[in-house]
Amino acid sequence: MAYAEGEKGLKIISVGNSFAQDAQAYLHTLAESAGEEIHSENLMIGGCSLERHAGCLKNNLDDYVLEVNGVSTEKHITLREALTKDSWDVVTLQQASHYSFDYGTYMPYLQELSDGVRALCPGAEQVIHQTWAYEDGSERLTVELGFSTSQVMFNGLEDAYNKAARQLGGAQQIPSGLAFRLAQEAGFGPLHRDTFHAQIPQGRYLLSAVWFTFFTGKNAADASFLPEGMTRQEKELLDRIAWEAVERKKAEK
Repeated sequence: MAYAEGEKGLKIISVGNSFAQDAQAYLHTLAESAGEEIHSENLMIGGCSLERHAGCLKNNLDDYVLEVNGVSTEKHITLREALTKDSWDVVTLQQASHYSFDYGTYMPYLQELSDGVRALCPGAEQVIHQTWAYEDGSERLTVELGFSTSQVMFNGLEDAYNKAARQLGGAQQIPSGLAFRLAQEAGFGPLHRDTFHAQIPQGRYLLSAVWFTFFTGKNAADASFLPEGMTRQEKELLDRIAWEAVERKKAEK
């Protein structure tokens, strides 16, 4: 879906982790190259779960490192401070990837976090960031999590995120996980750089294209940005996949 921009463009903050970091890495630059203004910030704790996010909010912990438009400020900040320092249009919420498929790990923490965000940012829309499955053959996928294939993990996380979205009253979802699934089905690779984080630049570009399309309603093909190490042909394919993922998720509503 497309969001109306204010005077300073669209302002997004992610209560996230390294997966939100991957998604935001190129977002500002990609949007700028298409004539759009998206200001994005990420509250970074590696591998952070909803349970830990809720605890950080409750105890006002400054465990987060603030990232602005894909760049770390190296500044530690509390969730309360971050959510109240600006007038945010969107706050994104997500589960840690290693719990993403297990809805039992979402509650009550997602609701606690959502309630806290609503109190601190009453004018912001809460959006679910759907994370992605690990690479086929990954030890993390098979040994640590016990999945036979990436598809099985994706099926689980898709179901859990759908339940989370319903819990929050029908929240919109940024379909990053679906985009990775579609790219894998198309035979595109590599998507992962360590079997679970997004490959640089291709995986990160796909995520940024998904976020750009979701928030602006425009095709990333309209953006001229091409990260170093990626071909024009790869961009064209990933732009199409990003568009398809957003349209397919939209059709589920």
